Amino acid sequence: MFGGILRSTVVGCLGFFALHGSVVAQKASYEGDVRDVQVIRKVEQHRQAWRIWQPVIVQGLKKQHLIVAYGSMLHGKKDMGDVHVTLSKDDGLSWSEPNTIFSNEVLQGDLQFAYANPVLYRVQGQAVIWCFAMRCPIQQRNSEESHLVGAFTADGGRSWTSVELAMHYTGPLILNAPPVEVDRDGVRTFLLPAHRNTLASDPRGSRDQMILSSTSLLEWKLEAFIPQPDEPNVFLHEGNLALGDQEGELRIVMRTANYDDTSLTVNPPRAYSSLSQDGGKTWSVAVPERELHNAKSKGFYCKAELGHYLYVYNDGPAQRSVAPGFPFGGRTSLRYKIQMPRGNWLEERTFFDAGIKNSYPSLVEVSPCDFRAVWDSGTAEKARTHIRFAKFKIEP
Repeated sequence: MFGGILRSTVVGCLGFFALHGSVVAQKASYEGDVRDVQVIRKVEQHRQAWRIWQPVIVQGLKKQHLIVAYGSMLHGKKDMGDVHVTLSKDDGLSWSEPNTIFSNEVLQGDLQFAYANPVLYRVQGQAVIWCFAMRCPIQQRNSEESHLVGAFTADGGRSWTSVELAMHYTGPLILNAPPVEVDRDGVRTFLLPAHRNTLASDPRGSRDQMILSSTSLLEWKLEAFIPQPDEPNVFLHEGNLALGDQEGELRIVMRTANYDDTSLTVNPPRAYSSLSQDGGKTWSVAVPERELHNAKSKGFYCKAELGHYLYVYNDGPAQRSVAPGFPFGGRTSLRYKIQMPRGNWLEERTFFDAGIKNSYPSLVEVSPCDFRAVWDSGTAEKARTHIRFAKFKIEP
């Protein structure tokens, strides 16, 4: 049983951060159950960027190898720029100078694009690691009219090869989380969560969470939409997929907002979920997860190797909403909850809280109950000036 599953809250220092392959001491207090917290990248290290954001992490080809991809946001753009990758060979103690996977300075013919929202995925049993991202015409202010683009590495992340994907879904999409692999009658199938927000610029558009599918990671089609609640409609987006407790079962847990006015949260502010019993072909109507807070910010949801579920999220109000305890708005503290199979969610615990901006966590389980995590961080008043790394362990 997991009666002692949760570590006690730690009050300590942020320890060390690694820059240019070296380790430099940094002192700052925090509360939370993470350890060995480091800053692995700063916005000042990217001359064209005013923010760095949305990091993702995956384990490399060897036990202590880690790969982190993140975006650097171009000046004048709301949420797009270049996608970079940095590597660690010593379980996060030091990090390499980043390589650029997708650059706005590399033209596609006569066209220029910017990029956003990298997703890293390692194919089971293979040395190939994929990076999927969004590609958007550079003249756009934001990335909501993006399309899927991919690159892969076969040498642990040192070099990347871009490929043009065969897309049977040709509409715009927004990425958030990596694919999940399922077996369909002996055929390996990859399911990729994505959403679209065409209503932002088109009064006849829509806001939908969807699932793409592929048997090759090169050719993608639209598999399904997540059905909306009957009343009221909810902006379902930035979903995370995880395998369920039974064969063929999948669950998606999604960020939410008011469907018609995305400046508002749902009431009360909750994540929504949907269930598939047939390997992702069809999905139940989305319902609120009454134990899972969500105030318009990306959370992280996964099923761990020993069968429990993990949800990491921002507490408090929405990003720009000032409230008691949040003088500069939300997206500050990161919290987490654990759920056992067919059980209830346990009490909220602190993941990381330092009185500064933090958002968009991404975790990878490197061994049972042992995770490595990254998220974008900042100052008390300004978001997304740093990429942080930490270790996180759940005691069985």
